[in-house]
Amino acid sequence: MTIIAYKGSLRRKVMFLVLASTFTALFVAAAALVAYEIVIYRNALRSDLITQANILSHASAPALAFDDRKAATANLALLRSRPDILAAALYTARGAVFATYVQDTGGKTFPLLPEPDGYVIAGDSAQLFHRVVDNSEVLGTLYLRARYQLRDRLVDYLAILLGVIGASLLITALLSRNLRSAVTDPILSVAAAAHDVIQNRDFSARVKRTTDDEVGVLVDAFNAMLVEVGGRATELETSNRNLQHEMAERRAAEAALRIADRRKDEFLATLAHELRNPLAPIANALVILRTPNVPQSVAEQARAMMERQMRQLVRLVDDLLDISRITTDRLVLKRQVAALADVIRNAVETARPVMDARRHELAVQLPDHVVHVDADPTRLAQVFSNLLNNAAKYTEPGGHILIDARLQGTDVIVEVRDDGIGIADEMLPSVFEMFVQVDTSLERSQSGLGVGLSLARRLVEMHGGKLEAHSAGLGHGSVFSVRLPVVVPERNEGAAVPALARVHGLPLYRILLVDDNVDFVTSMGALLGALGHQVRIVHDGPEALLLAADFHPQFVFLDIGLPGMDGYQVARRLRESPGTRDAILVAVTGWGQEKDRQRAKEAGFDQHLVKPVEFSTIQQLFKALAPRT
Repeated sequence: MTIIAYKGSLRRKVMFLVLASTFTALFVAAAALVAYEIVIYRNALRSDLITQANILSHASAPALAFDDRKAATANLALLRSRPDILAAALYTARGAVFATYVQDTGGKTFPLLPEPDGYVIAGDSAQLFHRVVDNSEVLGTLYLRARYQLRDRLVDYLAILLGVIGASLLITALLSRNLRSAVTDPILSVAAAAHDVIQNRDFSARVKRTTDDEVGVLVDAFNAMLVEVGGRATELETSNRNLQHEMAERRAAEAALRIADRRKDEFLATLAHELRNPLAPIANALVILRTPNVPQSVAEQARAMMERQMRQLVRLVDDLLDISRITTDRLVLKRQVAALADVIRNAVETARPVMDARRHELAVQLPDHVVHVDADPTRLAQVFSNLLNNAAKYTEPGGHILIDARLQGTDVIVEVRDDGIGIADEMLPSVFEMFVQVDTSLERSQSGLGVGLSLARRLVEMHGGKLEAHSAGLGHGSVFSVRLPVVVPERNEGAAVPALARVHGLPLYRILLVDDNVDFVTSMGALLGALGHQVRIVHDGPEALLLAADFHPQFVFLDIGLPGMDGYQVARRLRESPGTRDAILVAVTGWGQEKDRQRAKEAGFDQHLVKPVEFSTIQQLFKALAPRT
C-alpha cells in the first residue's frame, strides 16, 4: 500500500526514504519513552504516597486511639520535609476531622468526609485516602494530597526528544548525501545502459561493475540479461520452425477429438438397441402369464424374472439420466452382503437373449459352496452381464462362452472366456476406454454402446476389485477376469424365509400413504394391509394433514409432487403438529439426485426412497426404524 506518492529522481527518493525511515524510528521511540515516563511517574507517585500513608498511619494510630490531637498534628507537620505534598488530614472513625496539615501554597480545603480507600488523580494533584488500622480495628482515615507534575515533566522530555530527533535527522542527511554516489550512481548507470539498448537495439552494450555489494550483483545480472536476450533473438527463428511442428500436433489432437465425438454419436445412436436387452425376458414372462393353465411355479418364476429385469431396466434408465456420473466416477453403490451365485444367475438371465439369438453355448462353473461378496447386487450383475454381452457380440454364431468362478485365497476370481475374434495387442491398453469398439465390422452388425467395459471396470474398482482383459491375439478369443474380495456374512436364521413370512412376530404400525398415483398407492396399501398394518390412503397434502391429526400415524410415506401442497410443505406441517412430531417421514419420489435428498432432509424427512420402491425395502425400513416408534 503506497502511503506517499513521492515524485523525483532516484537520488531524492533514496534521501527521502532514509530520512523518513529515521524520523519514523525516532518518533516511535520518542512516543514509547513518553508513554513509559507517564506510566513510571504515575506508579512512582502512587507508591510514594502509599508508603508515606503507611508511615503516618502507623505513627498516628496511638494519637487517634487516645484522642491526642496535638500528637496527631505534630505527626502531620513532619510532611514539611516533603514539599510535593500539599495537604494532609486525619479523620476519626466517625468521619470527623481530627488533625490537618496544609502547605503555604496549598490553597484547597479538605473533604468534609473521608472517602473509601483509593488513589485518584484530579487535575494537577493526586489524592489518597488510607484507613488507619490497629489490631484489626479501624481508628480513622488518613488523607494526603500531592502535586501531580506530569505536564512539566512531559514538556522537559519533549524538548529533549525534539533536540535529539533534529540532530539525528541532520546527521542522517549528511551521511546519506555522502553515501549517495556509492548507492545510486551504479543504478543510474544501469538505467542509462538500458535506455541505450532500447533505442539502438544493441545487445552488446555492457555496464562496468564498480562495487562488490548488491548493486554490483545487479550490474552482473543486467549484463547477463543482455547476453540472454541476445541469445533469445537468435533462438526466435528456431522457435518459428518449431511452431509448424506444434501446429501439426494440434491438428492431431483435433482429429482425436473428432474421433471421440464420433464415438459419442455412435453411443447415442445405438442406445435404444441396448435398452431392449432387459425387455426381452420381460416380454417372454408376459407371454407365460397370458398362457392358460400355466403351473403356479412357472408363473411365480416368470413374475420373479420380471421383477429382476424391471430393476435392471430402472438402473439403465438411471444411468442414462445422469450419464455424467459415468465419466466423473460419481456412481453410488447400494452395497449389501450378496451371494455371488445369485448375482451371476441374474447376469446370465439378462444376457440370455443375446446368447440364444447367436446360438452360443454358455457354460457356468461356480464354487462348491456359497460365496458372499460385499456388493451392490444389481451393479455387480451389470458388470457380468456387460462382460457376457461383450463376449456374445464378438464371438461368431455358435461359439462357446464360459463364466468360471473360483476361490483364490481371500478373493474370488470370475472369468468370462470366449472363443471369439480376440483382441489385437495394440487394442488391449484402450479396450476399457469410453466409447471404444473392439472391431468396427462387428460394430455395425452387433452395435453396442461402447461404455460397457469402461463402466464395468469402474464398478469393479468401486467394489474394491480389479478387472483385466487378456487375449492371445486376433482369432484366439479373449478372457475378462474380475477379482473381488470375499466376505463372511453374519448368521441370520431368517435369511432364507420369504419376505411375507418374515413379518410375523414384528410390530404392526399405523401407516399413512400419501400419493396422487392411485395405482401405486393402492397396491402398496393392499400389501401393507394384508400384513396386518393399519393403513390410510390419501391423494393430496391438505387431506393428509386432516387425516393425520386424528389417525396419529407412526409411518408416513409421502410423495413430493402432490397437488395443491408439495410433500416438503406437508412434512414441515407434520413436524410442527404434536400428534405427528415423532412420526417416521419417508419421501417416496422419482427425484433421486443428491440435492433432492438434502432438500428432503431439511424438510424433516427421515428417509428418501426413489420410485419404483420395492416392498422388501419397505420391510427393511420398518425393521431399521422400529426402535424409534
